[in-house]
Amino acid sequence: MQNYLEGAVAYPEDFAMRYREKGYWTGQNLSDFLQQSAEQFPENIAIFDAEIALNYQQFNQLVSVCATHLYQHGLRAGDKAVVQMPNCYQFYVLFFALIRLGALPIMSLPAHRYAELNSFFQQTQAKAYFCADMGAQKFDYRDLARKCKQANPALQHIFVLGDAAEFSDLAALLNKTDSLEQAIRPSSADQVAFLQLSGGSTGVPKLIPRTHDDYLYSVRESAKICRLEQSSRLLMVLPAAHNFSMSSAGALGIFYVGGAVILGSDPSAETAFNLIRKHGVTDACLVPALVQPWMDKASKDQDDILSTLRCLQVGGARLADTVASRLIDDFQVKLQQVFGMAEGLVNYTHFEMSSEQILHTQGLKISVDDEILVLDEHDQPVAAGEIGHLLTRGPYTIRGYYKAPEHNLRSFTPDGFYRTGDLVRIREDGCIVVEGRSKEQINRGGEKIATEEVEQALVTHAQVRLAALVAMPDEMLGEKSCAFIAWQMQDNDPSPIRRGMQLRQYLKDYGLATYKIPDRIEFIEQFPYTAFGKIDKKVLRQKVQSETV
Repeated sequence: MQNYLEGAVAYPEDFAMRYREKGYWTGQNLSDFLQQSAEQFPENIAIFDAEIALNYQQFNQLVSVCATHLYQHGLRAGDKAVVQMPNCYQFYVLFFALIRLGALPIMSLPAHRYAELNSFFQQTQAKAYFCADMGAQKFDYRDLARKCKQANPALQHIFVLGDAAEFSDLAALLNKTDSLEQAIRPSSADQVAFLQLSGGSTGVPKLIPRTHDDYLYSVRESAKICRLEQSSRLLMVLPAAHNFSMSSAGALGIFYVGGAVILGSDPSAETAFNLIRKHGVTDACLVPALVQPWMDKASKDQDDILSTLRCLQVGGARLADTVASRLIDDFQVKLQQVFGMAEGLVNYTHFEMSSEQILHTQGLKISVDDEILVLDEHDQPVAAGEIGHLLTRGPYTIRGYYKAPEHNLRSFTPDGFYRTGDLVRIREDGCIVVEGRSKEQINRGGEKIATEEVEQALVTHAQVRLAALVAMPDEMLGEKSCAFIAWQMQDNDPSPIRRGMQLRQYLKDYGLATYKIPDRIEFIEQFPYTAFGKIDKKVLRQKVQSETV
């Protein structure tokens, strides 16, 4: 093996050898992966973006052209580059061009701002930054670029899509060139290909080093489980750089089988439904927070558009059982639940599973060599079927975050198991059920409350659209619970105080233990969301802690 990326934790050699012997790691790099698809499916459309359609041959040629221009600008193998792009075909071209060059993309999201970007530049000493000129709510990424450049001397190249101002025009990277640079070589398959981001809702995201070998194993197996094929057309309205969007099975799964990615500029139901009709979309992937607005739109318009999908994937967070049931029963959706993490482990419900398994579990792990432990607070195994902390290691789960030795001591065991922070139980049929996050557990006077359980109970109420339970400080008990509720208004609704009383009674009748019933209930019109599309409980905790309880 070549020298591993400094600051990244390599797989132990005995594990790497085992994964190669079993055929998980094939030695193919991501550049060759795209080249192979271009040779197999040259005329198939790979990407639809607004009025632009790129077939695989054109896509692959653009990648080589872009890699050549980047080389001419001075980027070399081993250099890092922050990629913060909207959903556009240029994002995928840049990703593969940097890979083909042997440089490492850092997968920033459009919602990231200076705190996140500056952290990425500080940690990696990235030489390049790619962005659009303007974003949602008229946010100017060029101002962000100026601020980052001033604070980071290593940042030499800034490429902007649109009005580049004083920076380099990103569109010029895609202009034809007379000769392709022959010195360009991607890194070998056992090396780190790019840096993905952790999906935690608190603090600055940590950097996750993913190798060609481990990532492509996950992509190939995911594409098989998701039954993707050449005729598959995947709607992409989640941020393209999100790990779910990239690999579960995501855009890379589509590129593996020769299908097409349909890019949407925003995740609204109106935008999505128009694209589904226009392009004959077969598959779509969503986070739970977007499912309800899609159902509301379909219900209001008496639109059966969701039933036309071959599959609707929902992942990124636990989907409430009642919402899953509505999707299947009321909208005839072919649902696939996905539970995974950018650090590695991914679980899927399978199409041949029973309705009960699809509704009430997050499915099965990808690989027989995904090792899973469910432990108590003392790192001892829990009884079969009991809730515990999920730990995992395997052929596509990292062994450590990038340049984070102190965090790695907390997040990884000495023998390489990753502490996911999830509370789960494993059923007799092997399916995993996510019960919440260990950090979101509320300790109410010694009684532990799994927030997921209470949220699941709340959303069974006909007028509760979304619910989030957070801890609030209490002098006597240490912590109490506060439920934030998105309420579906009806005529003659009672006052918020009366509503809260009725909800508490509803939870008692539901069968929740008294200590699990929220001490406080707040009705909220709009939930805050993280860049990853999850409800931002950090903001909710800050809100409730700043107010008089």
